[in-house]
Amino acid sequence: MEQLNSETVFDSPFVDVAQKRFRREDGSEVDRQVVEHPGAVGILAYDDEVVHLVSQPREAVGVDRLLEIPAGTLDVEGESDLECAQRELSEEVGLAAAHWERLHTIYPSPGYLSETLTIFAATGLAEKPGETDETEDIEVVRLPLADLDEAIAAIADAKTLVALFLLRDRLRGKRG
Repeated sequence: MEQLNSETVFDSPFVDVAQKRFRREDGSEVDRQVVEHPGAVGILAYDDEVVHLVSQPREAVGVDRLLEIPAGTLDVEGESDLECAQRELSEEVGLAAAHWERLHTIYPSPGYLSETLTIFAATGLAEKPGETDETEDIEVVRLPLADLDEAIAAIADAKTLVALFLLRDRLRGKRG
């Protein structure tokens, strides 16, 4: 696929919207509006007992409390995705991890959104409170690994589902 042109039609501090024209492999051309996003990270922080999640209001979808893995946008100049993940784990959950592993990169909504989201596993956890954002209303939830299947059935957040499926597969591999 070849991008033929792009024009920003809306510009904001968080996202931009661009009108783009593409030539597909078969020669056909299409116009698309694309929400340009800098990318994000999600953190699957767990130990032998629990996985650390966050519960917070998500006004964009009208939900008072949504259960999610800690996550954040790549919005600090010069910060790598791993550094962003480390900062977000500290800010949202008050933890640091001795071991980091890049698990998977996903497209949250590729029909209109350019965002890529990299999911990291964080293990070897220790307390490390970071700066908190006073506009966020985050509650830390320590989900027992024994309740993982039940929690998956109740989760609505896509990145969290992917992360918990990866964790469940990883734990089953250890057991058998």
